[in-house]
Amino acid sequence: MSGDLLQGFVPHPEDQRQRYIEHGVWDNKPLWTLITDAHPDRPAVADGEHSLTYAELLAQADALAAGLLAAGLRTGQRVVLQLPNTTTFAVVLMGVLRAGLVPVMALPAHRLAEIEYFIRLTEAVAYITNDDQQTLVRQLQSASLPLQHIFVTNAPDGRDSLPMGDSDEFVPPPVNPCHPALFLVSGGTTGLPKLIPRTHNDYRYNAIRSAQICGLTADDIYLATLPAAHNFPLACPGMLGIFAVSGYVVMNRDPSPEHGFKLIERYAVTATALVPALAQLWSAATEWETADLGSLRLLQVGGAKFPENEARAALRAFPGALQQVFGMAEGLICYTRPGDNPDTVATTQGRPMSPLDELRIVDAEGKDVGPGEEGELLVRGPYTLRGYYRAAEHNADAFSPEGFYRTGDRVQLTPAGDLIVTGRIKDVVNRGGECIAAAEIEQHLLAHPRIRQAAIVPVPDKLLGERIGAAIVSAGLPPTLAELREFLAARGLAAFKLPERLEVLATMPVTAVGKIDKKQIIRALPTKRLCQALSTADTIIRLISI
Repeated sequence: MSGDLLQGFVPHPEDQRQRYIEHGVWDNKPLWTLITDAHPDRPAVADGEHSLTYAELLAQADALAAGLLAAGLRTGQRVVLQLPNTTTFAVVLMGVLRAGLVPVMALPAHRLAEIEYFIRLTEAVAYITNDDQQTLVRQLQSASLPLQHIFVTNAPDGRDSLPMGDSDEFVPPPVNPCHPALFLVSGGTTGLPKLIPRTHNDYRYNAIRSAQICGLTADDIYLATLPAAHNFPLACPGMLGIFAVSGYVVMNRDPSPEHGFKLIERYAVTATALVPALAQLWSAATEWETADLGSLRLLQVGGAKFPENEARAALRAFPGALQQVFGMAEGLICYTRPGDNPDTVATTQGRPMSPLDELRIVDAEGKDVGPGEEGELLVRGPYTLRGYYRAAEHNADAFSPEGFYRTGDRVQLTPAGDLIVTGRIKDVVNRGGECIAAAEIEQHLLAHPRIRQAAIVPVPDKLLGERIGAAIVSAGLPPTLAELREFLAARGLAAFKLPERLEVLATMPVTAVGKIDKKQIIRALPTKRLCQALSTADTIIRLISI
């Protein structure tokens, strides 16, 4: 990988790298070896229409890798991937990795503002998407960007612009396992989403260790219900963890219980992962849906705090299957374990998966708190990043001098070593499992000609956990909520980031040091229902699927 593309990548220090290698958690293999080490004749991935064995997945991935390199792409260059949950997602991801390219894992919901930012930040030379994103493709084609190629797959008329070469003659180029294998997208806390470089070594370990914790074997069948570019359904253990044990992944584009339950019955699915809002809906749906769910032994719930009452409802609806997951694309993953007592599963967010995870819980002055006391969680370890990509100024605040990542989560540690997440320090809204930086939306709001000041705050919501509330001080006639949403959408902001509540204030409350006092704004919000309140299960599915 060329030095210019590595500029802005923060590696683990040499002493830490050696420690992880000596302990056997880093094995110095490319990430793509998860499929080359798998049993070639076993089924690897399906999407309801197509199915591939591991041998077929590898052959298609190699054909794509050969085609990408023949088209002029070079090892180490970045490629933005924006694909839905289909077998094509697996083929493209593995093909890009086999070519020695580095995918940027964009979500299907991202729009021009985010995609353009990813391209510019990483100097991406290619963008791969499907026909769902034709509007975005046209916008990118007319923008002044360093893109050399746009590849569109799965068009309704059969068009597929992926460059496929000769898989029989393909030999993957060598890669450095300590270099980035892919970039995940962070919810961030300031401005646009930060990019998280995950190396071959750390992400292989992330997937393999997660599969071990969850007891996955070659007989397991995993339903990818959440967008597969997320860290949770990708490697916790997700698709990559299933590949690590030669298991079977079923890709799902419709997270409704009606459709999901049918897939569980059809494929005898044994494991899946949901965010709390979906878990609540799925639990309720077991009362009226008739599909046979007896094969499901592992129901992971994460992405946001799972309230105890909802966790207990899930325990009743899916006996013995619930696993709480607390983690972040930046690294640390905590799991409750199979066999934990129901109270532990219902009331905690689990414990770290690696014996080499180092955790600190500190007060506002950075001092370690005592057992059972609340504080901010700091972490470092073999699969936690040491810096966001090309974000030196942000990294200075996001990491301690010793290299601990400041998660921004308030937690307590139980005597048994499990974490309880009690709140958040970072200025984000966690909407249905999507962490959204308040500052990013605020910057866009301040571009509106009739807004003088703006603050984004979380609004509690029974189904999504939090919704996006906007408080503004206007310059003249204040815009309506509909006008604001239209304005932000026109600026290329993803739909899941659009405010769902608008409060117009005469003046913005401030703290003693002159900063906007968001706590006072939240306390002053009336308890009336949100203007965009969810009213049907279909609306919940649509919002989570965005």
